[in-house]
Amino acid sequence: MAPAARPFLLALVLLGADVFISTHGQELGVSETWNSKSCKCDCEGGESPTEFPSIRTGSSMVRGVDCMPECPYHRPLGFEAGSINPDQITCSNQDQYTGWFSSWLPGKARLNTQGFGCAWLSKFQDNTQWLQIDLRDAKVVSGILTQGRCDADEWITKYSLQYRTDEKLNWIYYKDQTGNNRVFYGNSDRSSSVQNLLRPPIVARYIRILPLGWHTRIALRLELLLCMNKCS
Repeated sequence: MAPAARPFLLALVLLGADVFISTHGQELGVSETWNSKSCKCDCEGGESPTEFPSIRTGSSMVRGVDCMPECPYHRPLGFEAGSINPDQITCSNQDQYTGWFSSWLPGKARLNTQGFGCAWLSKFQDNTQWLQIDLRDAKVVSGILTQGRCDADEWITKYSLQYRTDEKLNWIYYKDQTGNNRVFYGNSDRSSSVQNLLRPPIVARYIRILPLGWHTRIALRLELLLCMNKCS
């Protein structure tokens, strides 16, 4: 084997091992540890961690995304910090949230929030429910963190993800390596946050979380992760 080919083959082996471990862990319901960086990018340049510039949707790829098996750096979008407005977060059957349920609107679905009304609670418990986020413009989303309700043993145990770049387009399911809708494993208690990284990241303006399983009731606090650009 030519010496010049060995580094390339080694990189493929390591990437394959990383994908196997990640997929196997998802099948077992094992959560990942949130590291602030995970640099596996072969892009040219050496910029400081910043968001990807001017995202163009359609036929053009977002700069940098097509060369990443996973995002090199992540930044919380702002659910916990409060920079995501309540009107950016909606849910199924929201017009029926009256009385007691008016304290558990989708705008309460924020990581680590506390007190009464500390989560989004679905009024109905079935597989047609969803929580939707409007990012205002297309962004590179690289992961999601979920929690259950802070004051009761209620949480989602698994979910799927849909996204689109424009409200006029059809929803796209996030797929696994076999082409099936990927099932993300969620929480097993009310307070721990569980991270799922998107490998590869997605370009989206609208994102929907669709609960597939839950403990007692569909209850959710969350944070989205944005992909940050640092290639070296």
